Amino acid sequence: MTCFLGIDLGTSSVKALIMDEAEVVLGTASVPVPAPSHPMPLASEQDVGSWWVAVAAALDQLAATQPAAMARVAGIGLSGQMHGLVLLDEADQPVRPAMLWNDGRAEAEATELQGDGDLARILGVPAMAGLTAPKLLWLQRHEPQSLDRARNLLLPKDVLRLHLTGDRVTDVSDAAGTWLLDEQARTWSDRAIATLGIDRALLPPVVESPTPTGVVRPEMAQRFGLSPGVVMAGGAGDTLAGGLGIGVVEDGRAFVSLGTSGQVFVATDRYRPAPEQAVHSFCHCLPGRWSAMAAILNGASALATVARLTGSTDIAALLAEAEANFTGPSPLLFLPYFTGERTPHNDPLARGVLFGMTPDTTRSQIIQAALEGVAFSLADGIVALNAAGIAVGEAGFIGGGARSRLWARIIAAATGLTLNLYAEGAHGAAFGSARLGRMAAGGPLRAEAPKVVETIAPDARLREAYAPRLDAYRGLYTALKPEFRRGR
Repeated sequence: MTCFLGIDLGTSSVKALIMDEAEVVLGTASVPVPAPSHPMPLASEQDVGSWWVAVAAALDQLAATQPAAMARVAGIGLSGQMHGLVLLDEADQPVRPAMLWNDGRAEAEATELQGDGDLARILGVPAMAGLTAPKLLWLQRHEPQSLDRARNLLLPKDVLRLHLTGDRVTDVSDAAGTWLLDEQARTWSDRAIATLGIDRALLPPVVESPTPTGVVRPEMAQRFGLSPGVVMAGGAGDTLAGGLGIGVVEDGRAFVSLGTSGQVFVATDRYRPAPEQAVHSFCHCLPGRWSAMAAILNGASALATVARLTGSTDIAALLAEAEANFTGPSPLLFLPYFTGERTPHNDPLARGVLFGMTPDTTRSQIIQAALEGVAFSLADGIVALNAAGIAVGEAGFIGGGARSRLWARIIAAATGLTLNLYAEGAHGAAFGSARLGRMAAGGPLRAEAPKVVETIAPDARLREAYAPRLDAYRGLYTALKPEFRRGR
């Protein structure tokens, strides 16, 4: 039986998944990648070479544990963290560390680019510091030697393709997050390229996500136990691949993803730009489909930061403690903006805040406040989507945060969403990318949703209790916004 491989490059780990023609998952592997470094204020960088080391380790694991399945792989799909800037020299070596999606140092450049509102409607989103194009402008002004050495620009997942096949290609859904793609035409924007003043030759060809882009090199196939001629799909940005993985491809279908970052994602059958709401209107990973997304920079990573600050590494135990003590809203307010925020604030200077502590404050109250802060930021995203004319009432719930039933209850109450929890939700983007690998190998589109194991509707009493806390949360950000700028 033919098999398909999906590889997802996250900020904290690489996940690889192998499935058969019936979409039965035969094996998975997860390998951590080194945490981002922060060499200057607002910066977030990662060693490009560490990505391939982790991917190779994950594929080695699958080759060891699933040799028969690996030998039957016909297609591979890639997904990965979006917006990252990777520059390669003429020998395909990185000229500097990758500038990541949560790198906010190009705030001034993004503000400058926001002056062209018409361009934002073409490119699907207002210029934001974490997107690829403003970072290019920052390098032009502060690190021109890096651009002088650069011969190719790739997005993070596409570095893996280069290792596996030798091809320099990207796909429309990942390119959508660069602020360089014409989202309606699904091709690079001449106007954006001219505005940035960059050499078009830096940019790779852009294809639809299921498109075959090349075959795995013989030496790579031999190392990982693959047969000759395994085809590689164009792939997708991680959020878009996650949508395909849980069947969110038809107009109006939605999901909430809570990984390192967070998203409220809605599939659309036409391009619906709403940059004035900081909604991300991007190409989906299927031809003729788009998406509207409220993107928050601090998802489950905010909880991980709070866990570290409270001296604990056992997040599951902290969640159990918070759930055992849960009686209603926490007396504390928590702004989760450790690395700034996108929807709806587009504010890379915003920072995390814990407000309202007393001598009687407990650890469980702090943890619960962190869960609520992320839920409130998702609620702000829902408001932005609604203001753009996009209704959301029911959504799948995926990502690491979806393992917490308490968090799901809090999010449902804070946002008003009915959340569906899936049996295979944890596979996320790796599963969606494997589906793209299937299509690249000539297989049909499959976009069935996983089995729903639980549905969590908003608790009316809890929703009422959270309403004034949500107002206070918004007021706290408004009050502190000038301080964020003074403390830069």
